[in-house]
Amino acid sequence: MKLLHILVDGPGDLPGRIVEAQSGGHEVEVIDLSQEGVSYDAVIDAIFSCDKVISW
Repeated sequence: MKLLHILVDGPGDLPGRIVEAQSGGHEVEVIDLSQEGVSYDAVIDAIFSCDKVISW
């Protein structure tokens, strides 16, 4: 399963632990919207290419 985590406020302890735990059995992608230069077209493409999207 392909999972996408979208971080709104930057990385944190809980999201990091969950991403790490899920990485063992799934393909996990993380997009941090608090970073400069995030391509919103890439975010939309990632959302539609993943099976589940988790927003933090």
